[in-house]
Amino acid sequence: MIARPGKKVLVCPLNWGLGHATRDVQIIKELLNVGFDVIIGADAAPLSFLHQQFTELQSVIFPSFQITYPTNGSMALKMALSVPKILYGIIKEHHHLKKIIKDNCIDIVISDNRYGLWNKKIYSIFITHQSLIKTPFKFKFLEKCLNAVNHWFINKFDTCWIPDFDGEFNISGELSHGNKLPENIKYIGILSRFKSNIKSDFVLNKETDKYDILVILSGPEPQRSILEEILKEQISATIYKALFVLGKPLESIGYENNNIKFINHLQSSELEKLMLETPVIISRSGYSTIMDLVRLNKSAILIPTPGQTEQEYLAKLMMERKWFYAVSQNDFNLEMAFQKYFAYKPEQIKADQNLLHQQIKLLLARD
Repeated sequence: MIARPGKKVLVCPLNWGLGHATRDVQIIKELLNVGFDVIIGADAAPLSFLHQQFTELQSVIFPSFQITYPTNGSMALKMALSVPKILYGIIKEHHHLKKIIKDNCIDIVISDNRYGLWNKKIYSIFITHQSLIKTPFKFKFLEKCLNAVNHWFINKFDTCWIPDFDGEFNISGELSHGNKLPENIKYIGILSRFKSNIKSDFVLNKETDKYDILVILSGPEPQRSILEEILKEQISATIYKALFVLGKPLESIGYENNNIKFINHLQSSELEKLMLETPVIISRSGYSTIMDLVRLNKSAILIPTPGQTEQEYLAKLMMERKWFYAVSQNDFNLEMAFQKYFAYKPEQIKADQNLLHQQIKLLLARD
């Protein structure tokens, strides 16, 4: 069954780092494979990344509201003070969507964590791995109210896709499993731009390895740059050869500094090859990164963004399951991390669990 000619789907990732854009690659490919016309709605780095992945696709500039993470102090307090800005951004993008739908004859919108992109006149899908938003302990009294608002927005959409598996084997844990979930959720399996599911074991400093360490940086500033400096300082004091992928697709110039090479961005195929071949990977504990690593059956040293409760929860969960070694940014010590790293290995995903394709088929049935 193929989508009727002209059936248009608008795909819009959130612009808080590249994670939302990278995980939407698999969705866009599935939509194109069955004949949908896909339009990308994004801005800045996510738009540049998706343009590189899908050079032939039409796009519209659809700005996201921006949040900056504090250099010091409470992330929770920063987010609380940003609530008016966030709500204004949601309202603004909701109204902007109406114009895009009209100008481009959109039939379906797929919103990756952008709460304002629902519309009563078309079918709308929300993507999130956080149907439950966790708060720090001292703000626990606000969690029930926060999640009531979260579910109110999610229920405005016709369907909520959760990139994970239902049941005991899952990646998101309490974030998207339990009793208090929106009624419109559908699990679609993990999303990754990578294809490989190859079991691989490496030993540090193998002669055949080009690099000993692959550092994948992502997320909002200034914490992205703070982690870059911490890792650069510690790795430069060793004999290990390292490659830093800086997560800046809008910039093309890289450089080398002794035993470290810095590259702003890599094509997906190049990054996949490096992730499979490099003995040690260091990254944030962002959900999209974890899905990529699980897809490749690779472990990593995870360093959650300070104060970001979602990443802190995921890092703790992955360490408890012995899938990944996790350590806080302030406590990071390279040699100690190496001693722990090789004891961890993610569970291998069965390749035949294609829940996303089933949901795409249901979209086709709406013709």
